[in-house]
Amino acid sequence: MELEKQFSYITTLIKEAKQRAYHAVNFELINLYWQVGEYVSQQVASKAWGKSVVQELSDFIQKSEPNIIGFSSQNIWRMKQFYETYYDASNLSPLVREISWTHHLFIIGLKTLEEREFYIRMTIKEKWSKRELKRQINSSYFERVMISNEKLSPLARVLPQDITDSFKDTYVLELLHLPEKHLEKDLRKAIAQNITNFLLEFGRDYAFMGEEYPVQVGRSDFAIDLLFFNRSLNCLIAIELKIVEFHPSHLGQLNFYLEALDRDVRKPHENPSIGILLCQSKDDTVVEYALSRTLSPTLVADYQTKLPDKKLLQAKWEEILEGLGKENIA
Repeated sequence: MELEKQFSYITTLIKEAKQRAYHAVNFELINLYWQVGEYVSQQVASKAWGKSVVQELSDFIQKSEPNIIGFSSQNIWRMKQFYETYYDASNLSPLVREISWTHHLFIIGLKTLEEREFYIRMTIKEKWSKRELKRQINSSYFERVMISNEKLSPLARVLPQDITDSFKDTYVLELLHLPEKHLEKDLRKAIAQNITNFLLEFGRDYAFMGEEYPVQVGRSDFAIDLLFFNRSLNCLIAIELKIVEFHPSHLGQLNFYLEALDRDVRKPHENPSIGILLCQSKDDTVVEYALSRTLSPTLVADYQTKLPDKKLLQAKWEEILEGLGKENIA
């Protein structure tokens, strides 16, 4: 047993060294692409180079350095685009070297600098693979989080921790492969049995504590649909599932559970518990009225079993931005 611990220590050192080596290589590669992109951008801007010259450059590299890959004319133009996208964003320059080139190929084509920065930071934080990043972009992760941030601003003011970018207005659960018609127990079981896929949507800081988590109040037993602990927020997260449209009466049950958690389960160093009511649909006006007088840290979100229409969510976020602009003018 002692030898196994010693051997494990050595394998840990090897893994850490490999990780550092990967980061060092990636840093140098992204730095190289940045420098190439900068040089090509300057040559094109001065009208010294055009498409034919970039193609000649690509051919020259392939002939003189046949073992070097990644310098097709198309990729060289992408290096130029990469440099031009970030060269005047000083806050992003260090971050762009933290993720791989394949990640950047998904990100640099996005509409705004704000959106690109969001996905860079989330890729670093959540350690998304390129496949996971592609899924998050296709699921309108950015728009859903931004809409949620705006709606949760009153809640954020009363919580001790920063909840920015922690929740979404709509959760996309297409990875659970639920049929269109399903029961609450089907949804709960699908989440519990596919926790890795579920946490891709909710975030890797969530630790699963159990389904139908038991709480006892007085002589009565109750069960919370799903209970998690969020490491970055340092609090329990209770999730109640409803396969119907949100109704204000749903909040009473969830608020009761939060009180029970804070009195009997929460540890002294932890922040107050947060509740998520996950409904099949919701009327935002009804939600706003229902939450306006509640003192509990509760949010109402809906869920979808298929990828959402990205254009609709973009339009919804742009509508919110337009409304905020009018408020500021007023």
